[in-house]
Amino acid sequence: MKKKVLISTGGSGGHVIPAITIYNHLKHTHEILISTDIRGLAYLEKNYKAFVINTPKLNNYFLLPFSFLKILFLTVKSFFLLKKNNISILISTGGYMSLPICLAAKILGINIFLIEPNMVLGRANKFFLNFSRKLICYSKNLINLPSGINHKLTTIKPLIRKEYYETSAYQKTDNLFTIIIIGGSQGAKIFDELLNKSFVSVAKQVSIKIIHQTSEKNINFLKNFYSQNNIESRVFSFDHNLNEVLKQGDLCITRAGASSLAELCFLNIPFAAIPLPSSKDNHQYENAKYYKEQDCCWIIDQKNFDGQEFEKFLLELTNKSQDYMTKKNNLQKLNYQNTWNNVNQKILKIINEN
Repeated sequence: MKKKVLISTGGSGGHVIPAITIYNHLKHTHEILISTDIRGLAYLEKNYKAFVINTPKLNNYFLLPFSFLKILFLTVKSFFLLKKNNISILISTGGYMSLPICLAAKILGINIFLIEPNMVLGRANKFFLNFSRKLICYSKNLINLPSGINHKLTTIKPLIRKEYYETSAYQKTDNLFTIIIIGGSQGAKIFDELLNKSFVSVAKQVSIKIIHQTSEKNINFLKNFYSQNNIESRVFSFDHNLNEVLKQGDLCITRAGASSLAELCFLNIPFAAIPLPSSKDNHQYENAKYYKEQDCCWIIDQKNFDGQEFEKFLLELTNKSQDYMTKKNNLQKLNYQNTWNNVNQKILKIINEN
């Protein structure tokens, strides 16, 4: 009989994408269920059986008593959910939404495995570290890691969605230097107003194409902007086949979520990361720094963004400078032995031996 596994996730793509990847790694050897919150449902397709546990955030001091009461109620709900479905393994990708399900799993004595895709140990994962069997991460140099728990730490290659391994090489049919902008589902001023002004200047000197992901509300504005400035472009909000989009890029300008950077690295697309300044514990900067220290990317400081310097930077890269080629080669080295089967065997070994 297959062991039953529940994967706890939610909040943002940074939590849900690793959960989906783990699901696909384990679905042939285990019976898998998923718990998520309302936000996380947006990233899950209908073929995933998901239970909704809508955990409140604990960031409003006035509502804390009510939030704690709700978490208590959700912990009881999670207790019966785990018990009813005979769950023997809980895998959590972190985030505040994992609190009730992890508490219930601890009470029931269920084996808990934590996944930390970021370079900074998240607060929820840190809280449940002592209750867990293993903390699965991408590097042993995690920031905020307590002392004395090295025996719980195990590293794997980054969790990449299966379709990325199946992505065929892109055959360019033009000589345009293609820049992809991944601004996130909510968009951001730096991606939708500042960067594109620099593209206008660059486009007057070299032939470029822009593929720009933004929020729904900004699509028409950006389409008109690129059209008026005679820049070939595609503007979109969401694409289920993002791997097919990314592979077209010569350069990607992106936030620094762990999954986004890992997938760009895997596709060997040089990228300039603009970490979100307000990310918790500055984890986006630390994610980008991990690649920067291995000479695999560039980091752009949003708070000190300089349009003229950015234009110079782009012009150098469009000429496929030595710096550009070095980054591309280093990304390829970083992917050594990163195959679906290798990661699959490592995950199964961790789960089955603990």
